[in-house]
Amino acid sequence: MKVLVLNCGSSSIKYKLFEMADHSVLAQGGVEKIGLPDSFLQVKLPNGEKVVIEKEMPEHTVGIQLILDTLVDEKIGCIKDLKEIEAVGHRVVHGGEKFNQSVVITPEVKEMIVKCAELAPLHNPANLKGIDAIEKTLPGVPQVAVFDTAFHQTMPDYAYMYALPYELYEKYAIRRYGFHGTSHRYVSARVCEFLGVNAAEKKVVTAHIGNGGSCAAVLNGKSVDTSMGLTPVEGLVMGTRAGDLDLGAATYIMDKEGLTTAEFNNLVNKKSGLLGVSGVSSDARDIDAAIKAGNHRANLAREMFIYRVKKYVGAYAAAMNGVDILVFTGGIGENDAFIRAEIVKGLSFLGVTLDEEANNCRGVERVISTPDSRLTVCVIPTDEELMIASDTEALV
Repeated sequence: MKVLVLNCGSSSIKYKLFEMADHSVLAQGGVEKIGLPDSFLQVKLPNGEKVVIEKEMPEHTVGIQLILDTLVDEKIGCIKDLKEIEAVGHRVVHGGEKFNQSVVITPEVKEMIVKCAELAPLHNPANLKGIDAIEKTLPGVPQVAVFDTAFHQTMPDYAYMYALPYELYEKYAIRRYGFHGTSHRYVSARVCEFLGVNAAEKKVVTAHIGNGGSCAAVLNGKSVDTSMGLTPVEGLVMGTRAGDLDLGAATYIMDKEGLTTAEFNNLVNKKSGLLGVSGVSSDARDIDAAIKAGNHRANLAREMFIYRVKKYVGAYAAAMNGVDILVFTGGIGENDAFIRAEIVKGLSFLGVTLDEEANNCRGVERVISTPDSRLTVCVIPTDEELMIASDTEALV
């Protein structure tokens, strides 16, 4: 069975085409700058070569049609007919309390995704554009929605509730939802498979750290807490997001700077985090280069980033009354040996010992703790697209 996976952003579309018989990736790439005059599609060929196709794409339907055209292209395509695509899986960011698992998309499901858009105004509308575009370009092909929030719907109420007047929860469903759920679900299960242990008997902390980041406490295969909240801005220090912030500081800043709610939202989502503290960049590689050049603020930003992850790992060890496995994933988690080492250094109270030689790795599945370490620490590259494809195959 061939499954196309789409991740539609406001101005981008990432895609992968899977052959589910062996989970191989037949094609992958992405559209960038939808709605701008310099929009383009980049296709990554099986040999690693990248082909860029420039085309004006005013909206998502044009972009998806271009993706489909390349899949059957004589030179760079991988299938002979679009009828070979038997299903399409979509990443949908927010499922609210309505969705605790992936679902086949129906008109009723689309209506509920629209209602959840209030909680993810930058993401859900874009995800819906992808769904609508497939309906037009591949009519009749079944589609599946896989929600970022679904994995965290197993959190107990005392973990997901905020200590606000309860009627605000009843009226607006204000609570912790968490994100990166597809990634946390994949790596928490995969690490147990990799180690040959039973996920239903393990206490796992997953650290998905990159430009966006979150930690999750996964007890016996189920999420019991996570660092992102109602929106993705809560929790860890991220590339441009502030993470945890005193609400009193929020109102104080708004008063002093005369900011509207929209302007403050932009401040904490796009101007804060590593970028805001360092004044250099939101990218950890740029931060590292600035530190080597003697930039104090860049060093402070990285120390804050490391400290916040370490604090959440400790908190989740307390939440689960212990922890057996710590997993690093995401762009930084998979590739930055220094940051991994610095986080682990602060966890000696959990009985962890780092294998420095093993930790010197990028983007591979590996145990990076020593054999005598009480806490097993691993690097597991995430594969959200495969998770989406697997859910899609199972449902259709």
